[in-house]
Amino acid sequence: MAKKTSTAATATVEDKLRALYNLQIVDRRIDEIRNLRGELPLEVQDLEDEIAGLETRFARIQEEVASAKTEIKGHKQLIKECQEKISKYEAQQKNVRNNREFDAIAKEIEFQELEIQLKLKHIGEFEVTVETRGTVVSTLEEKLGERKSHSEFKKGELETIIKETEKEEAILLDRSASLSENIGDDRLLSAYQRIRSKVINGLAVVSIERGASAGSYFTIPLQRQMEIAQRKKIMIDEHSGRILVDPTLAREEEEKMAAELAIVA
Repeated sequence: MAKKTSTAATATVEDKLRALYNLQIVDRRIDEIRNLRGELPLEVQDLEDEIAGLETRFARIQEEVASAKTEIKGHKQLIKECQEKISKYEAQQKNVRNNREFDAIAKEIEFQELEIQLKLKHIGEFEVTVETRGTVVSTLEEKLGERKSHSEFKKGELETIIKETEKEEAILLDRSASLSENIGDDRLLSAYQRIRSKVINGLAVVSIERGASAGSYFTIPLQRQMEIAQRKKIMIDEHSGRILVDPTLAREEEEKMAAELAIVA
């Protein structure tokens, strides 16, 4: 900690500005790499979630169809048993001794016939379930195939981008951490990180271009431009809230950092 305090005490404002701008160059490239991936990670995750939902629904409907087919099979077996009972009762009816026995057997036959009708009704209902749910299963199978194919394509696209940039990103992240440690001013580093988190493009340190801060249409007074060029104090753009550096410093650091990163890569 004592060493860091000593560095902060000896570093000039220009040193800090150069260190900050170097850090911004590296962080800007990291942002560019991540922007290259764009929405692909989210798209892949959304597709995976949708596929999981479709597979759950597909499995549930398949269970419903299987259950309906089991019910149909069971009811057909019960109908067969009812028919066997009717045959048995009809045979008994031929050997009755009185009308009371005949009527009792007739009621049993009637009951079994009603049971058969009820079971045929249930079979019809379950057959409708099998037919309609079967159509849904076919639709889901088609949709699942499309989503899985699309997901594989997006995954391949994302993996290609990651493979092409992961080495560079790892180097840049390490460089960014190293540069952050070497700023020598915790308050200035915190300010940089705070500004980066608030601005859309992540640029916390910008140079003056055509009399205005980069990306801004608000002209900076000449007197203030001269003060920025002197590099005697940290200057903030009153319109965007970004830290300002002069074009010469920016150009020098861009060229130096480009050469450094080219060697490392």
